[in-house]
Amino acid sequence: MDIILLERVAKLGQMGEVVSVKEGYARNFLLPQGKALRVNPTNLARFEEQKAQLEAHNLETRKEAEALGAKLDGESFIVIRSASDSGALYGSVSTRDAAEAATDAGFTLDRKQVFLTRPIKDLGLHDVVVKLHPEVEVTISLNVARSPEEAELQASGKSIQELAAEEEAAADFEIAELFDDIGGAAVDDDESGDDTPQPDVDER
Repeated sequence: MDIILLERVAKLGQMGEVVSVKEGYARNFLLPQGKALRVNPTNLARFEEQKAQLEAHNLETRKEAEALGAKLDGESFIVIRSASDSGALYGSVSTRDAAEAATDAGFTLDRKQVFLTRPIKDLGLHDVVVKLHPEVEVTISLNVARSPEEAELQASGKSIQELAAEEEAAADFEIAELFDDIGGAAVDDDESGDDTPQPDVDER
């Protein structure tokens, strides 16, 4: 199907370009979203009439997106989730979770603006692409952790494996300390025998 784009669409073209797409893509996405019109004399004339208005609107929304993008780009948001000791999540973090985390932090973000290259299914720091406008794209980081404290440690550069190793080492150290205390107490008991000097016995 031939369509005329009303805005820039990634991998398709710029505003005003006539392109050919699969009918399902046009019917299910481009046309309902108001991103394109079918190519016919009426719609071509309509586009020419509205071109200046569309370009002005695109410029305005792009400026707004750029302003938001300047604040949002590189930001990190904490997402608390349950996970196994190995760091595997019980479930996954979705685009909705990412949008809600950013919105809770004071940014207005819709899940449709968030794009995950793969499902997030483990603890750690994950880069996520946010498309604020067809021409404005930024990257945020999701700090997926089991607690705010764990998130803080991950933000400092420690992986879940390193944190687990540190916890195990700390537990081993506590056990060793406990045995040292028990051993020390036993030695103290041995040394605390009755050392009181006995009176000399007169054998006469």
